[in-house]
Amino acid sequence: MNTHRQLVVGVDSSTQSTKVEARDLDTGEVVATGTAAHPPTTPPVSEQDPTAWWSALVEAMAQLGDHRDDVVATAVAGQQHGLVLLDAAGDPVRPAKLWNDTTSAPHSDRLVAELGADRWARDVGSVPVPAFTIAKLAWVADREPEALQRTAKVMLPHDYLTWRMTGQHVTDRGDASGSGWYDPSSGAVRDDLLAAATGGDGSEWRDRVPRVLGPTDRAGVLNPDAAEALGLHDGVVVGAGSGDNMGAALGLGLRAGDVAISLGTSGTVFAVSDSATHDPSGAVAGFASASGSFLPLVCTLNATKVTDTVAGWLGTDAPGLAELALAAADDPGTVTLVPYFDGERTPNLPDATGIFSGLSNTTTREQLALAAHDGVLCGLIGGVDALRAVGATVDGRVFLLGGGSRSAAYRQRAADLLGQQVTVPDTDETVATGAALQAAVVATDGSFVSCAERWELGAGATLDPRRDASAVRVRYAEAATAAG
Repeated sequence: MNTHRQLVVGVDSSTQSTKVEARDLDTGEVVATGTAAHPPTTPPVSEQDPTAWWSALVEAMAQLGDHRDDVVATAVAGQQHGLVLLDAAGDPVRPAKLWNDTTSAPHSDRLVAELGADRWARDVGSVPVPAFTIAKLAWVADREPEALQRTAKVMLPHDYLTWRMTGQHVTDRGDASGSGWYDPSSGAVRDDLLAAATGGDGSEWRDRVPRVLGPTDRAGVLNPDAAEALGLHDGVVVGAGSGDNMGAALGLGLRAGDVAISLGTSGTVFAVSDSATHDPSGAVAGFASASGSFLPLVCTLNATKVTDTVAGWLGTDAPGLAELALAAADDPGTVTLVPYFDGERTPNLPDATGIFSGLSNTTTREQLALAAHDGVLCGLIGGVDALRAVGATVDGRVFLLGGGSRSAAYRQRAADLLGQQVTVPDTDETVATGAALQAAVVATDGSFVSCAERWELGAGATLDPRRDASAVRVRYAEAATAAG
């Protein structure tokens, strides 16, 4: 091991696990990784003990072995929106409510009804949904007021790990923009919105939510107890961290105008934009980025789970379905799938179901397979249109992420349907990479752009359109309108 090599560690603390990635500060080369699982959750009640995240971080960091001797900086990118409440002694008041805990649905509905969607969009860039932290804070105020009375600190999940490392009660503007009480345009914490959630004095709660740091600010340095537990030197610099979507944007080296489309069980579309967005329809969440700009985001419920289901119907698996789909690309027929199998979040149709239309006696298995892929992609591309409609900058590169990006059919059809080149990054571990990038920038007083270029982030396979699929998008829009 080169004892003169300096390393940075990026932490991805997700719902399922903690992953750590040690990278060379100068070249960005990955030299070691580690991972440890989190306790499983069972929505609609989705809760975890925050101390389990710390235990997982300790376990994952230990897997870096002697490389820990060369670490000079670290940062955490974590699951967005969760609610962590600590008492005066620093102990959790109750288990953390996670983003996918939907028991706060009545409370988000109440907050929107009382103040109006237009006001929420204007004041914080987003209209609260059950995932948002402020809705979960309202749930605690309503259902467990004694827990709220004992609360001395309110945190987001990544803030808790930063606090354990540094003792500092801080967050960043990216993760704060998903809380529901922070205005990413002005940088203000909104006392009135905290008051609406808690039924108390908003200024009292302002002192209990984390202080918001700038993109290149240091949260602090590792305290001796944390350094011993993690096997790192005390004095290691700790960045402000951010939310997982913001970390992914950093890890891709996204620039203003670039768009990321993520295909997992559900789907997301986000873009780095120079300007803030305000969408009273709630389709676009007006988040901030971790680099000082904005990160408007659209989320859909239905993505690769749809094609997995259709693959089962056709007696094949995901690769087999992709092969069938590509075989029909030159003759798609007239079949269209609106893939609202689990209802849909964007558009907001929670009780909707999936619809095949344009079926005939000549429809083939191949055409059904193609319609399944196209339906999922058209729904997400509609998210790109929604970003554009609210003024987001979306004229740059397009990246395809997530498990679905490994599908030959999803890759090629994304390029065909968009009518432009699509890049599939070489790695899926963009969240930890983004946290490592932030750590490097904070450690060197450098810039996100120059460090991302030096590390060659976002490199991957590129696919160009092969066919004009504009007619498919028109047909899908007509079918989706009818379904809504």
